[in-house]
Amino acid sequence: MIFFRPIINVPPRFCWLISFLLLLVWMAVAVAPVSAARQDRLKGAKDCSRRLYKSKKRIRYRDQWKRCIQGYESYYRKYPKGRQADEALYATAKLYKGLYGYSRLSSDLSEAINRFRQVVKRFPKSRFADDAQYQLGEIYRRYKKDLERAYVEYFKVVMDFPHGDMKPRAQKRLAQLESKTGKRRSKQKLPRLPKVPPVALTSLSRVTDIRHWSAQDYTRIVIDVNGQIDYSSHLLKPDPAIGKPPRLYIDLRNSALDPTFVGAIPIGDGLLRKVRAAQYKPTVVRVVLDIETIEDHKIFSLSDPFRIVIDVTGESRKRVLLPGKGKVPSITLAQQLGLGVKKVVIDPGHGGKDPGAVGPSGVREKDVTLAIAKKLQKKLREELKLEAILTRKSDTFLPLEERTALANTQKADLFVSIHTNAHKNRRVYGMSTYILNVATDAEAARLAAFENAVSAKRISDLEKILNDLMLNSKINESSRLADAVQHGLLKRLPKNYSRIKDLGVKQAPFYVLIGAQMPSIMVETSFVTNKREEKRLASGAYQDAVADGIIAGIRSYIKQMERIPGQG
Repeated sequence: MIFFRPIINVPPRFCWLISFLLLLVWMAVAVAPVSAARQDRLKGAKDCSRRLYKSKKRIRYRDQWKRCIQGYESYYRKYPKGRQADEALYATAKLYKGLYGYSRLSSDLSEAINRFRQVVKRFPKSRFADDAQYQLGEIYRRYKKDLERAYVEYFKVVMDFPHGDMKPRAQKRLAQLESKTGKRRSKQKLPRLPKVPPVALTSLSRVTDIRHWSAQDYTRIVIDVNGQIDYSSHLLKPDPAIGKPPRLYIDLRNSALDPTFVGAIPIGDGLLRKVRAAQYKPTVVRVVLDIETIEDHKIFSLSDPFRIVIDVTGESRKRVLLPGKGKVPSITLAQQLGLGVKKVVIDPGHGGKDPGAVGPSGVREKDVTLAIAKKLQKKLREELKLEAILTRKSDTFLPLEERTALANTQKADLFVSIHTNAHKNRRVYGMSTYILNVATDAEAARLAAFENAVSAKRISDLEKILNDLMLNSKINESSRLADAVQHGLLKRLPKNYSRIKDLGVKQAPFYVLIGAQMPSIMVETSFVTNKREEKRLASGAYQDAVADGIIAGIRSYIKQMERIPGQG
């Protein structure tokens, strides 16, 4: 006799599915109170805002505004990464802006500006980001009466949020401001705003900054652009009839000048007077270098990010004091002996946001190169009595073009860039030393692409640029230095370590070496991607041995230069 019959006969193979569904139901029930609490907190703040705006009485009292602000702040502090955190932060900014309309307290307006900027920075992909950016323009136009700043904020809406719903409004404001400032320019002496059709702004690359470094006979100018563009340059003779000095200008096609760049940059180093930039045509930015006296100039571009580098050389009629160098340094032993090498700039590769190559156990190239560089600096000072300068002293990011610019402005005699090598095949090991030139083999091209953070196609383009750059006799001196350093490493390291492989002296188009006006090399100390060499690179003893090998190479190079007529 059967006393019990199952209501549902479930095959065993479906039991796991039913269990999984039951688990989902349980999780939903468990999470529901938390989600409900979030919504209740945010709903309370929204209800407060609605009551505030509807009541003519409430809207006149500061405590009513603050109560609503605190409601949104409570939600944002509790759930800073919640799905509606952006909305809560944006709401507090709008409330502070509204409060300012009644209080006229500058602190309220400052709070609004700060919070709108936080929305843009913390939630750049939020639907409220372009609204917040537009509101900044409204504040500067309506309340601060700063039309130039308002133009900048509206311009950012169009450039940074090309698909946002606030773009048409921002374009309209830009057109209005251009019209207003054009009529009042003569009275207020406002800087000229770039006349770029708002509809074309999103298709143009933006010229964001112009940087420079100077020495007695050298100046480097770097033009930063947020996209790759074509450019052309022209050298103009002086025109005394209209009081114009000789000028070098570069036309950047399909580009717009960032409105935050206003006026000219004074240089006054004896080679250049100043650098000017303007929106020459609706889609062309012209950068002009007013020349004092130059003998030669070279222009080339670097990628990722795109920038245009202009190196100017000549005999300056002014003495340029380098930052922090207000007096002539004391004479070193090397100078007393008449040696050609007095100052060495050491460049620890990568740094900051750029870790370089990372080994299987997590050893980072940027940490190893800095450790070796510091040891090398100390040994150069103590053993060879040379002045040794680091391009970076800590874990900071430094663009590649700034590294050789530092060496040039410091008038270094040698430039040594320290790196660790990397390869997808972790069995590859060894050490090599590189000089600047076209790549001699596929491996050199691969390494250059990695160190430059560009594609192999870009390396091919870079090699074409190198053919137009002045490489002169520094290649021969760099080659001698590379040979000496490679030999020094191979002589020192086998004393304490086995399996030291010589990969030789090679050449490749490394960004970090372009434009250096002294013998320059890149030392690839070992492969951080190889387990054995990674372990060594992390060791202080191995780092010391590497520094000793480089020191031996520099010492040998100095002796070679003393024996060559006309050198030293």
